[in-house]
Amino acid sequence: MCGVVAILSAGRCNFELYEALTVLQHRGQDAAGIVTSDGQRVYSRAGKGLVRDVFSATSLQEFEGSMGIGHVRYPTAGGNTEAECQPFYVNSPFGIALAHNGNLINANELGVKVFQGDRRQINTSSDSEIMLNVFAYELSTTMREAHGDLKPEHVFQAVEKVYQRCKGAFAVTVLIVGGGILSFRDKNGIRPLIYGTREADDGGQEFAFTSESVALDVLGFEVERDVAPGEAIFVDTQGNLHARQCASDAHSSPCIFEFVYLARPDSMIDKISVYKTRLRMGEWLGKRFLEHFPNHDVDVVMPIPDTSRAAALQLAHTIGVKYREGFMKNRYFDRTFIMPLQAQRKYSVRHKLNAIDLEFENKNVLLVDDSIVRGTTAKQIVRRAREAGAKSVYLVSAAPPIRYPNVYGIDIPSPEELVATGRNSRQICEQIGADYVLYQRLDDLVASVLTNNSEVIDFDTSVFDGKYVTGDVSKEFLSRLNSQRSDCTRQPDEDSALYQTVAASGTN
Repeated sequence: MCGVVAILSAGRCNFELYEALTVLQHRGQDAAGIVTSDGQRVYSRAGKGLVRDVFSATSLQEFEGSMGIGHVRYPTAGGNTEAECQPFYVNSPFGIALAHNGNLINANELGVKVFQGDRRQINTSSDSEIMLNVFAYELSTTMREAHGDLKPEHVFQAVEKVYQRCKGAFAVTVLIVGGGILSFRDKNGIRPLIYGTREADDGGQEFAFTSESVALDVLGFEVERDVAPGEAIFVDTQGNLHARQCASDAHSSPCIFEFVYLARPDSMIDKISVYKTRLRMGEWLGKRFLEHFPNHDVDVVMPIPDTSRAAALQLAHTIGVKYREGFMKNRYFDRTFIMPLQAQRKYSVRHKLNAIDLEFENKNVLLVDDSIVRGTTAKQIVRRAREAGAKSVYLVSAAPPIRYPNVYGIDIPSPEELVATGRNSRQICEQIGADYVLYQRLDDLVASVLTNNSEVIDFDTSVFDGKYVTGDVSKEFLSRLNSQRSDCTRQPDEDSALYQTVAASGTN
């Protein structure tokens, strides 16, 4: 997953792009970047680290222009070097920058065609750079045939070609120098994208596109609507909005894991409240818990912070047990799920959560997690709960067992690294060290997210059932992806080497 933003405003947009990226920081902690334009020149900066690490007040002052795009990244496809930091930029035609959230499942084949057929140089292993060059090539071709100035029709024709050539998941923001900003979303709407408007001081209209509605809220934009699956929206430099459905076979199937873990609870995605879905997850899970354990001995329900809080609160209410906060989180540690190496994950789990012993002593504790992926976090938290004095430690997951890789932009590891692969509930329980483990049913999870307010009727649930909504995921692709995602094939960088050094010293 990544976070993207695009802004076209009456004045300079540099600081608002920065602010939007800080709000989307939970979607990617590996790298950040901003590109702006004043209609003539492009101003860009990108680097590894958090938004606050990449940009300073001084560096932001260097960004000129009233339109720009931004990106926060955690690596899925491609490498993990400075060269892969987004947005990417090409200087022809016009000058185009692109930020991408998602993953192309035909990137290898497409990259060859872009180099050999389109005669365009690809300088990284990122599928986002490939998509940028596809769009640039198609827009250049359209402009040669049109023999005129850039018009919305030219932009949409190029996007239609992108849909024909690029397969997978993508929510994209684009800056066209002297032209405007563009956003488009894959035909299944797997990754989220929403836009809003705001009245400028001069009476005109300003526009912002972003991965989650919370960024619009913070910037003072009024939410207009989600970008529809297969739709492209282009706002020209005069502030005129143009929209077109560019994929004829569009069908809304957003990623359900956005609601489980990825998105902020105060966001709306496809008119669905993330917070409300997590409350319903807790209610369904509570009912399932009572079915299995009608005479349970649970004394207290505790969340594994932060994303499981709403589910844990509602579960506690459903089963009639008090809710307590047993773990305090160090908010200056990164999200362990999206860390690239096991040594980093183990180190961070131990140091980002500290137990309040008084809440555990001589109690049967029911821990609620949003999901269980590798089991790294769960195992250490269960151990810490016992060290704090818990008599019994029960663990429930608001999501079903994760047994399959995600191919659409979430770095779910190779199946052999997933704790649920090849194990039943009893074996998972033994692996984690809990007294018992209970998972949400997939049907109940889907029911938690469905709402009458949205046009969404189904979801991508591939990490749970192995059914990929694009329908074109081959065994060869999965095999290649699994080999890339295995921890043993990853090259540690300086940061992970630091974690490994600390871990080896015994402090984890």
